[in-house]
Amino acid sequence: MKTFHGVGVAMVTPFMADGKIDFDALRKLTEHLVSGGVDYLVVQGTTGESPVISKTEKAELLLTVAEVNKGRLPIVLGVGGNNTASVCAELESLNSPHVSGILSASPYYNKPIQAGIVAHYKALSQSTSLPIILYNVPGRTGSNMSVDTTLTLANDCHNIVAIKEASGSMEQIMTLVALKPEGFDIISGDDPITVPLMASGVVGVISVVANAFPRTFSNMVHAAMYGDFAAARPDHLRLLEITRLFFAEGNPGGVKEALAELGICRNHVRLPLVPVSAHTAAAIRNQMRLNSFS
Repeated sequence: MKTFHGVGVAMVTPFMADGKIDFDALRKLTEHLVSGGVDYLVVQGTTGESPVISKTEKAELLLTVAEVNKGRLPIVLGVGGNNTASVCAELESLNSPHVSGILSASPYYNKPIQAGIVAHYKALSQSTSLPIILYNVPGRTGSNMSVDTTLTLANDCHNIVAIKEASGSMEQIMTLVALKPEGFDIISGDDPITVPLMASGVVGVISVVANAFPRTFSNMVHAAMYGDFAAARPDHLRLLEITRLFFAEGNPGGVKEALAELGICRNHVRLPLVPVSAHTAAAIRNQMRLNSFS
């Protein structure tokens, strides 16, 4: 299995009631994921609330996950931002034997044109020897990476090896699968459409839902990887409603509610995020009672 194929998990960051990081819960979560059969871990993506995590905390988070992981799974580190020079400096100073790759979202808020997005990622590519996974998530960044932009980066930068695609456009993603160069991978960034996308050639997913249900989600994705869509379909359909609920009031409030119900971490988030409403929390717990997710 290639390094970034299958199920990557965009790990949440557990907090205590006073807002401090709950490192005991982080250790429990890491073991929950590794023993749950996922294929790699993504530390400090946006699901980990990276915009509100300090530089010191980020280093402690990475070290804690690595200590529990003990080299069993590859670790991808989220490193991104809308200040290209700052992101390049962060990559240049990164010195961790635990990191197997970088996930970097397209610059947000500035809304660069496509030429600016290309120039941004080419600068990042020159700042690290690690493999880079592009991240196209226009719902968060305010701009879509076009097919041409992605293909330019895939062809011109040897260490840009994949894209996490969360544009929501099936046509765009399937066009990328059709036109991508050999060795460049397309990864789903949307949990609910992962199985349909894999039927078209997507190699896996970087998932939020798998934080809570790693075994169920991994079994589904691994079945799809080997072309057994009859085996993948029941879990795909069974997960649809709870996936919708996880994202109904933003991310990661929903999945943290499920993790609290499982006794893995508490449902605290840092401002400006707030926990999901009592109504959504009850609906999530009800779905967990109705289904035997694991």
